[in-house]
Order: sequence, then structure tokens, then C-alpha cells
Amino acid sequence: MVRAALAGSGLRIGKLWPALPLALLVFVTFMQPGSTQEKERLYRTLSVSGRGVESVPATLSEVNLGVEIQGKTAQEVQQEVARRSSAVVALLRSRNVEKLQTAGVRLNPVYSYNNNVQRLTGYAASNTVSFRVASDKAGTLLDEAVKAGATQINGISFVATDEAIASARQQALKEATQNARQQADAVFSSLGFQAKEIVSIQVDGAAPPPPVLYSTANTKDSLAARTTPIIGGEQQVEASVTLQISY
Repeated sequence: MVRAALAGSGLRIGKLWPALPLALLVFVTFMQPGSTQEKERLYRTLSVSGRGVESVPATLSEVNLGVEIQGKTAQEVQQEVARRSSAVVALLRSRNVEKLQTAGVRLNPVYSYNNNVQRLTGYAASNTVSFRVASDKAGTLLDEAVKAGATQINGISFVATDEAIASARQQALKEATQNARQQADAVFSSLGFQAKEIVSIQVDGAAPPPPVLYSTANTKDSLAARTTPIIGGEQQVEASVTLQISY
């Protein structure tokens, strides 16, 4: 077609190369209307964000407990901490707890102060572990751990299983998408516009929920008198989706 057009204009093939930049310029100019239409299509868009929330039962307890001992010498307290910690860890393993690991080991000097004079009076040592167990078994296990030698319960938090969180995240994303579409439909309907197509989708977030914290007494006397009540509660999984819709 280029050759026929050139022949019709009286130009010889030998003069094609000097005319080539002009041909390219004409080609680009010819494609420009399509580019303008594309810009207009992207300009006439509505961006809307939807949110979804799902609640899941927190059936697992994440526990941090340990042994702390004070004594006259560093060797004395370390030996006693090791003895009690071994008994506690043996108990936890026999109960098949999950994710059992050492959370901290500490040995510090203990000082007394009299008339601004510092005097070394002994040492304090501790060994803490963390683990995960089903919440309906946590209360009994905490009492058993105290009887085995634990002197501290530093904290308990509740989480859902990984499978439950993943399922809730998928459902929250679906709810967020539906919520965004409903908002967009309401806007288009009120303005008399017609939605054409979704030109972009952005998943803004579906992060795992933070654990539910629970505080309990951390002394042996208060825990040994009765079974410690443990109630997990629920976690919320949130997600948001942003849609860009042309009209």
C-alpha cells in the first residue's frame, strides 16, 4: 500500500527513504485518537474502597511462663533454676504442647542499699519458655506447671488456628469486594451513570489479627488454690479492597 500510494503521488521508490520520517510521523498521528480515547476512559473512573470483617474463635493459648530463683551465689541459683526448669519442660513435652521454645535466660546480681552504700546480697536467675496449647486445656496445664516448679506466668494471649485465619481472610476479602461494588452502584445510580468495567483492583490489606491478651496472677499461691479459668474469646480478621471502575 505504501508503494502504491507513492506511485500514485509521482514519487519514485528511490525517494522512499528521505520520506520515511514523514511516513512515521503520519503513522503516529493516525494512532493518536486511540490514545486520547484511552486517556478519557481512564479519566472517567470511580475509585471506591470496601471493607470486610470476619470473627474467628481464638481456640489456642500462647503462654509465657518460667522459673525465677534468688540465692546467695550464682551457682546456687543457676542449679536450682535448671532443676525446676527441666521439670517444667518435661511436663510440657508430655502434654504435647506446640512451638515450645526458650523465651529468655537471665542471671543478675542483687544489691541492697544502706546510707547510699551498695552491697551485693545475692543473685537472681530465671529461665522462661513459651508454648502454644488448646485453650480448653490451658488452665489445667498452668496449674500443673506451677506444681512442677514454675514461679512466673508472664502472659497469655489467644489466637485462632492458622487454618481458621486463612479461611476468614478469604471470606473478609469477598465481603470487602462486595461492599466496594455496592458503594459504587449507589454512586452511579444517584448520578445517572452506567458502570462499564473494572480497570484496576487493589487489595489493601488482609493482615493476621493481633492476639487477644489475657492477664493472670503470676504467683504460685494464687494459682495453686484453684483451677485457672482460661477463656479464649474471638479474633477479628479485616480486609479492604479498592476498585477503580470506568463509566
